[in-house]
Amino acid sequence: MTTPHLLDFPATRPYQSYVYAYPHKTAYRPLPDRPELRTLWAAEPKGALSLYLHLPFCEVRCGFCNLFTRIGAPGDLTTRYLDALERQATAVRDALGAHGLGEHGGAMPVRFASAAFGGGTPTYLEAAELERLCDIAERRMGADLRAIPLSVEASPTTATADRLAVLAERGTTRLSLGVQSFIDAEARAAVRPQRRAEVEAALGRVRDARIPVLNIDLIYGIDGQTEDSWRTSLDAALAWQPEELYLYPLYVRPLTGLGRHRHGSALSDQDWDEQRLRLYRQGRDHLLARGYVQVSMRMFRRADASPQGADDYACQTDGMIGLGCGARSYTSALHYSFDYAVEPREIRTIIDEYAATEDFTRAVHGRRVDGWEARRRHLLQSLLQADGMPLAEYRTRFGSDPSDDFPAELADFADRGWLEHLSSPEVLRLTPEGLAHSDAIGPELFSAEVRAAMAAYELK
Repeated sequence: MTTPHLLDFPATRPYQSYVYAYPHKTAYRPLPDRPELRTLWAAEPKGALSLYLHLPFCEVRCGFCNLFTRIGAPGDLTTRYLDALERQATAVRDALGAHGLGEHGGAMPVRFASAAFGGGTPTYLEAAELERLCDIAERRMGADLRAIPLSVEASPTTATADRLAVLAERGTTRLSLGVQSFIDAEARAAVRPQRRAEVEAALGRVRDARIPVLNIDLIYGIDGQTEDSWRTSLDAALAWQPEELYLYPLYVRPLTGLGRHRHGSALSDQDWDEQRLRLYRQGRDHLLARGYVQVSMRMFRRADASPQGADDYACQTDGMIGLGCGARSYTSALHYSFDYAVEPREIRTIIDEYAATEDFTRAVHGRRVDGWEARRRHLLQSLLQADGMPLAEYRTRFGSDPSDDFPAELADFADRGWLEHLSSPEVLRLTPEGLAHSDAIGPELFSAEVRAAMAAYELK
């Protein structure tokens, strides 16, 4: 089945695509030359790398989820997966070598500046397995988890006291809990079997673990959700004084649980767009009035909370090492990963193949990122932040001005009222309404080549 073209929708639709990576994995293809990692990383700066470990297991698959994850891990699958992760980490660390290039071309040690465990649900692993996961990051990759920001994703069911104790002791600075809604009926509508009492208990355990930053994920646009029920969830989250809150619009994607049933709503696409915009503005204003600062369309940070690492789109910077079958890695010229799927049977096949892999010394699946794609990526990931993009950074990196490189796109955004007209011309920044339309702005910055590759991708 061919994926719907992300830009087949009218340009004014606010919810076209959540752009968390560019180019998207559906633009990746098998790499015919299968380049050696040692060659790929030889000339890359390695003094401030990001490390991401991907665990593709969940206790349930939410109805909206199109992430690379499977339900459960029968038999010894988690052990075999961790064995493969360790083999991959050993190969990658060997490919990185003992030194990278310093600012003036001299040798410098390989160093990690941040780390994250994602998925899936990393806390699907038992406490002893989480210890092993941390050991892989530290002993195999050389990341000092207690000295750098470490973010871990969790679900209410798997945020148990013993698992949280391991994460806290190993240096976790941020725990992101996928709550989505505090209303039981809404959780069921999103095919997320949980009860508010379970969520509240999990939040209590996270606070007891004294992990410095608690993030709570909430979703708006769920079937049956109202302004009143949305405020109930917002206030229930705020009662825990989370350092961060992420507000996500609901998307219904092909091959997901909700995608098979068009989420059961009587709303037209236009009405649903209007509902999500209305709930977004309500949530944004509610948080801003209660001492939170907007970082991006989705991310809000408590004004008195210190950042624990890079913000939204941080993994889009060059120098990203991804371990695990759903993780991406980024060099300055190539983004690479393993194969991608959404359908559960296809995902299981890829996970089984990963667990059986012995040789991790080559990149097998990815996309080259030339100079123009790098410009687009920098503009996209910077512009979608509330602080905007300092023009000096762009000029220093690329030797040109974004208004010269992307005149039509930026003029169009300005005409729609999505770009600020600043007294200081040194920052390119979205207006509040531009931030609200981040999921339309992102796809409009995709190159024609990436669009064509995504449109030709056979979804599986």
